[in-house]
This record gives sequence, structure tokens and C-alpha cells, in this order.
Amino acid sequence: MKRFATIGTAFLTLFLQLAPLACEAGETAPQVKAIGAVLMDYKTGRVLWGKNEHTPMAMASTTKIMTAALALESGKLEETVTVSKRAASAPEVKMGLSTGEKVKMNELLYALMLESQNDAAVAIAEGISGSVEEFCALMTAKASELGAKNTVFETPNGLDKGDHHSTAYDMALITRYALSKPEFMKLINTKSISFSSDRRSYVFNNKNRLLTEYQGANGVKTGFTGKAGHCFVGAAQRGEMELISVVLASGWGRVGKEGKWSDTKALLNYGFANFKYVDLVQAGKVAGEIPITRSKTGKVRFCFNEALTLPLNEQELQSVQVSVKVPDSIKAPVKTGDQVGTAEVSIGGMAVKAIPLTAADDALRHDFKTSLEKVIDSWLKLGSDHEIEIILPEFLSES
Repeated sequence: MKRFATIGTAFLTLFLQLAPLACEAGETAPQVKAIGAVLMDYKTGRVLWGKNEHTPMAMASTTKIMTAALALESGKLEETVTVSKRAASAPEVKMGLSTGEKVKMNELLYALMLESQNDAAVAIAEGISGSVEEFCALMTAKASELGAKNTVFETPNGLDKGDHHSTAYDMALITRYALSKPEFMKLINTKSISFSSDRRSYVFNNKNRLLTEYQGANGVKTGFTGKAGHCFVGAAQRGEMELISVVLASGWGRVGKEGKWSDTKALLNYGFANFKYVDLVQAGKVAGEIPITRSKTGKVRFCFNEALTLPLNEQELQSVQVSVKVPDSIKAPVKTGDQVGTAEVSIGGMAVKAIPLTAADDALRHDFKTSLEKVIDSWLKLGSDHEIEIILPEFLSES
């Protein structure tokens, strides 16, 4: 039989669900017109707000975030790419590459991310995988690896084709991965750059308005197609908190073009205004004691095996509970670090996380068998020239 005990006030502020509660009274939800949207905390990956965030949608040139991330980890940044006829014939927006032109891979990345050049995306894909199709398969596989299970890439530039789609949530996961790369951060924060191929010179300027219009902005990528509408993936950092916003289909025409910026700012403002990091669990902090049998110790302390810090709003902070599940007792021997139970964390009555509870002390076994073993071991260490008297309990000495 297991004992179920709920830790009291001292352990109240412990964990919470990965999905947020509804906005509390007095907390204004962000006004977002995009059909699909999500706000994610970069540090923890926790979703702070969402709207149709798991609905499959076209994502336009926000696709290029994955294209850039794979290029950065390809090991081919210093290689020269020879432009194919297919890359040169990519539709607008394009940098005007010509068949046979030679350009460095790392320079194509600036054309890709600063001005969203479609021919650069095709040249990068072919330079890494040999073909667009092979590169798109690599993109989809990487997305799945990151947990973006509802994403299929059929183009490296985001142009509408076949089943090319993602979700707001998946794009946030992909962007979180890309932002973990210092080279990506440098790329998306570059204001202007110039370079030359073997045929001509190029100048590219960063078209991301968020960089100049929002305090703490880090980028990252705009997008538009007739199917996707105006889209934008943004990121900003204020203090220790960095947030990722995704808006898909913020509208079409002039309304949508401006709407992606207002949607993004509304999401980021909501996150920075209502959430703060709370240290929920400290690794090694004692959570209680458990009786132990066959030992002189009597009890063994147990502690949380993991540290946990998450962004919370005020309502979530007040509704966190932790239930400790441990046996009525355990048997010796026990070593420090052995798992003795689990702490189940919930918010609003919903179980959301299990944290291992481990022994904080050693407890040696102490019974007849182990005592006899110790005596024999001591006798053997003394050697055959010494005699030792072994006194057995009466019930064992009777014959």
C-alpha cells in the first residue's frame, strides 16, 4: 500500500502545466486577429497563450527558419555553391542568381534571412543535399525530431506546394531550436551586409521591422503567400525572459501586412506583462522522511531530484499543488540517490509533471543475516591464527 501525502504551504509554489490556464480576472487576453498563433517561453518551451496553435496551416517564408538552421549545422558554410538552373528560375522574391554563378553558402544565408530571397533558399538546399526534394525530407525529419510532428516541408523557401504546412506551435519549436545557435542570432540581427559572387556584388538590408519597433526584439522572419496570408515569427528578450511569438494568417492585403506586426506586439506585451519566472523546485531540497525497516536509522529523508523554474502568471502561482507518492516504509539497505517515490505536480487539479524523489541519506541493513556476515568478515580479516566466538540467538543454537 502506498501513502499519498500532499505537501503543505512550504511547498506550494512548485510546478504547473505546460499549457496555461485561462486568463484570470483582471488579466486582459491579447487581441490577436491571426487565425493561428502561439506565445512560447524560450527558456522552458512552455506555451503561455495559444489560438488554434495545433491547426495545420501554410506558413510561407517562415519556412526559411528551418532552412537556415540546417545550413548552419551542415558544416558547409565555407563551401562555394554553384547555382543551378532550378535555383536561378525561382520566382520572386529573388536576389537574381544566374545559372553557373558561384556564391559562398554563408553569404546565401544573409540573402535568405534578411530579404527572404527564394532563389537563395533553393541554392542552399541543393548545396547541402544535392536536390530540393532531399533537403525537404531532411527538414521534415528534423522537425519531427524537435517535436514538430505536424509539419511537412515541400519547399525550402515556403512557397505553396502540395502538403507544405506546419502549425503555430511547431514553428515556435523550430524557432526555439534555431535561436539556440549563436550563428543564427548573429544572422537575424544583422542590419545590412554586402558581398560578391564570381559575377556581381550584392547588398542586403534587414526587412524585419520588429528590430526597430519593439524593445528587446531579436527577429526573426516574415512570410507571405496567397494561401498563407501574412505571417511572422518573432522573438524578444526583456531581462531574463525571452519569448517567441508566431502568427499565421494575420490577414491579406494591407490589413494583413500591418496585422502581423500588431498581432506580434500584442502577444509579446501580454507575455512580458503577466508572466515571471518562479523557482518551483530546488534540486536536493528535502521533501520529507520515510520509515525504513531492518536498519538502525529508523527514517530516511527524501528530496527532489530535479530543479524546476517556469514562467507563471498570478493565477497559476496560487493553484499549484504537489502530491508525494512514497511507500509506507522501505527496507534497508538504501543509498543516497536511490529513487524512493515520485512527486506529482498539478495545477488547477490537473496532473502535469512527475518528479523523482530520491534518498538523501544512506541506510545500512541491520539484521541477523547482515550481523553474522559482518562477524564472519571480521574473523576472516583477523586470519586463521585468531579465534572468535560467535554467539547465535537461542532459537538458532538449539538442536
